[in-house]
Amino acid sequence: MTLERLQKILARAGVCSRRGAEELMRAGRVTVNGVVADRPGIKADPERDHIKVDGRLLRRSKGTPLYLAVFKPRSMITSLADPEGRPTVGMLLRQAGIRRRVFPVGRLDWDADGLLFVTSDGAWADRIQHPRFHLPKTYSVKVQGRPSREALDRLRRGVHIEPGVRTAPCQVRVERTLEATTWLTVVLREGRQNQLKRMLARVGHPVRRIRRTAIGPVRLGRMRIGEVRPLSPRELAALERALGGAERDRPPHRPRPARRRPAAKSRAKTT
Repeated sequence: MTLERLQKILARAGVCSRRGAEELMRAGRVTVNGVVADRPGIKADPERDHIKVDGRLLRRSKGTPLYLAVFKPRSMITSLADPEGRPTVGMLLRQAGIRRRVFPVGRLDWDADGLLFVTSDGAWADRIQHPRFHLPKTYSVKVQGRPSREALDRLRRGVHIEPGVRTAPCQVRVERTLEATTWLTVVLREGRQNQLKRMLARVGHPVRRIRRTAIGPVRLGRMRIGEVRPLSPRELAALERALGGAERDRPPHRPRPARRRPAAKSRAKTT
């Protein structure tokens, strides 16, 4: 019997990423042999145990993993289905003839468009999203007004978007200036919720449009809105190099030295 963490089993089967699996488990949507598995440390045998998600028996993914690029339109949620009937990325995948179990890697807001990855490989998705790799994401952002040099410098250094929360330094440059608005190119290496909107509102320039134009070395290029295409071998290799370089650039882990207990004072024997 080979026991593995349930998050790893779900990710390898293409249900979702490991972090997504933890959310499913906390919500009580995963069972092992009929028992709700709602603790992150639970292990199972993928060959012998009956693992179900939302009552459906888990089947291990077969064949070569899928790695897709999607040009998500505006007014669409980054999900495979929506109980409220809103347009979803899942609709684009079905239109493109994708029938295998896949899931989006990360998110794009309802009112944002641009590049999104979709995959059946949970371990790959985890690497793309994990904060330790700091994979850059590039956005073209339309803002109200004309940001001053001081405002741009504040964004580059990082701004407080809420008490005790400051964004990491980022790259910002002016793309073009219109009469009442400005297009900026912004490169982020972190992904806080609504980060671009909160950053730019903080410096007095509310966001009007957001388009993600690149994830790491993979660019939107000439993709059409709503298009779904496989990532090329060259793009996958470039992503691996980018992830590997980020891993090499991490400072080495140095465990803290163990504290030495002070030696007990010896007491002289008296006779």
